[in-house]
Amino acid sequence: MQTQSQPQVQPHVLALDDDPAIRQLVGEYLADNEFRVTTVATGAEFDAAFARETIDLVILDLRLQGEDGLQIARRLRETSTIPILVLTGRADEADRVMGLELGADDYLTKPFSPRELLARLRALLRRARVQATVADAIAQVRAYRFGPWELNIGLRRLRSAVGESVNLTNGEFSLLAAFVSSPQRILSREQLLDLSRLHNDEVYDRSIDVQILRLRRKIESDPTHPRFIRTERGAGYVFDSSVEIVR
Repeated sequence: MQTQSQPQVQPHVLALDDDPAIRQLVGEYLADNEFRVTTVATGAEFDAAFARETIDLVILDLRLQGEDGLQIARRLRETSTIPILVLTGRADEADRVMGLELGADDYLTKPFSPRELLARLRALLRRARVQATVADAIAQVRAYRFGPWELNIGLRRLRSAVGESVNLTNGEFSLLAAFVSSPQRILSREQLLDLSRLHNDEVYDRSIDVQILRLRRKIESDPTHPRFIRTERGAGYVFDSSVEIVR
């Protein structure tokens, strides 16, 4: 007996831009490439659509007439982990940086190629699916043990084998959790940023090296010759230890 294949669900993109030409371009091009698209012109329309629909990805213009796109990005990131791609002008470097620091996942500068927009959206959706899979696995973990240490995920606490507790900042905890969930793998700064978000804390690219230096001082017997967090020059970092998972 033949079984019918299930129809593929189209990813739903919500695009906010006050330029009608951009809305038409994005709506028509993405619809022609197997996306469901809702385009809106104002923050109020955006909020209404986001509350009404199930959205998979957001395109957000940061330069809106009479509204602050950065505030919308901040508000969205406080309540959702949905991928955000921001649109900026070529000269608006400060907006791009601020958008990324507020939690946007990628950006495009206007004018942009529709093909590049499509490629970036597909990459963001792939990354979101991987993150969701990893997040489900991490949610089932109570603790990770490595060397003489145990990192309790629920309590967000690091303890030694002799019961000594070590205070970790939120950023240090998120990075350490990212490392122990992916041992023996080289992780780039971008991958560490992605994995740290699974623990509800933002770690910014420029602070990763500082956070790792502080982590080494707390978990390494000799921070100048680290045993656990090893630098792979030009590639990133690797957590060079076996890890036991406690479920």
